[in-house]
Amino acid sequence: MPPNIAVWEDDPTSGLRLMTVPAPDLSAPPLPLQITGDQPVAQLYDPGTSEFRYWDAAAGLSRGTSFWGALAPAGTAWEPGGSLAVILDAGVDLNAFYDRQALNFFHGDGGDGNIVFSGESPDILCHELGHAVLDALRPELFNAADLETPAFHESFGDMSAILTALQVPQVRDAIVTETSGHIDRSSTISRLAEQLGTAIRIGHSADVDSDCLRNAANSFVYKDPETLAQSGPASEITQEPHSFSRVFTGAFLEALAGMALQRSPTPTSDDILAVSQAMGTLLVAAVQSAPVVPEFYSQVAGAIIQADAQSGGTFSTPLKSAFVRRGLLSPQSAVAVGFLQAAATSSTMRSMLAQPTAPQRIRDLPLQAIDATPYGLEGTALFVHVPTQPRRFVALASGIAGSQVIPPSSDRASRIFVEHLMRLGRIDLTTHSIRGTYVNHPRARKTHIIERVNGSLVLRRKLFYCGFCR
Repeated sequence: MPPNIAVWEDDPTSGLRLMTVPAPDLSAPPLPLQITGDQPVAQLYDPGTSEFRYWDAAAGLSRGTSFWGALAPAGTAWEPGGSLAVILDAGVDLNAFYDRQALNFFHGDGGDGNIVFSGESPDILCHELGHAVLDALRPELFNAADLETPAFHESFGDMSAILTALQVPQVRDAIVTETSGHIDRSSTISRLAEQLGTAIRIGHSADVDSDCLRNAANSFVYKDPETLAQSGPASEITQEPHSFSRVFTGAFLEALAGMALQRSPTPTSDDILAVSQAMGTLLVAAVQSAPVVPEFYSQVAGAIIQADAQSGGTFSTPLKSAFVRRGLLSPQSAVAVGFLQAAATSSTMRSMLAQPTAPQRIRDLPLQAIDATPYGLEGTALFVHVPTQPRRFVALASGIAGSQVIPPSSDRASRIFVEHLMRLGRIDLTTHSIRGTYVNHPRARKTHIIERVNGSLVLRRKLFYCGFCR
């Protein structure tokens, strides 16, 4: 038997306590991890020590890899393969990020002389792990040039944090008491990364939610991202991926609560465990089959309903209710998906739906050129990865007064995305730009870089970050 270690039940400032668990083995397949640096002896350590932080991170990440590894298809592996590194303290920053090389965590000023380590929070650990899991399932999402795909990546990270936390009995017991089983209410589970949110709020109070980094129990509904502001306070939905992610995360939590209430009007800890695992299964199936197109949110929502239909349609009502109420699916689209679901009762259609629907696994979407001259780049063309996979069915979001949101063309969606990155200073332009012509944002966090590939300029993503973005 492995020795016991002490770890947080949830985020360090969530109000939950320490628990004792067996020391995990992160090298276990199918999703092995390797924390860099020396491994301390596995035993009980006090919070605040580096040894405690090591084993706390190991336990949180192991919980995440166990959850997703059991649901992922056989052969799922990290991008670009092998064991994924984990850097628990990469320097001073109120942040964490995933960059295909490692899960990177930092430390920063938490106020009152306290130091906050982002890698000490199970919420942040499993959010960044969620990026890596989604990248393993659908690597072509990493470089997709549109607004909804990166926002979904952020939502998947938050959903990963929530679903992983729900595997802890103490967490489930706490939220049953806190919410009376209505888990879409604001609670320990919905309030993500309270400690990091508090630290960021000290200097930038408008940039995060008032009680955490992001609260999944929100009232945000879908709006055409092309009509939104580039960025803004946490009280508003904007194009910024972390901000826009809250629409899908809110629908997810509402659907999860509906699934639990369908099982019982007074859901127990066991009910919540069961629906968390069911939702994880649906998400894995949906993200594999949803085509990468500008209306990616609606396609994933429709694919979740279809995945549920293939397994018997148990949760059709709460799923469609949440996605329609949040505007991710128009009523017309939900009805159309419902017709497909009803057709699945016939043996012929069930056989058709049971066939593998995931697109062929590819690492990147096709490249397409856009005009580079407005951005001060050397050369006239910038190549981006356009979201243009074939659709399996029509799934549209709701617009104003009952209208449906008609998505932009893949070309337009990519141009809007590049404009978004340029205005916020997210692209590192210094290597392939004409000196004195481009707009420089020296303090902005760079998520993308321009590389020269076979003589052409290509936009590539460097990383997904989770915390302070200015």
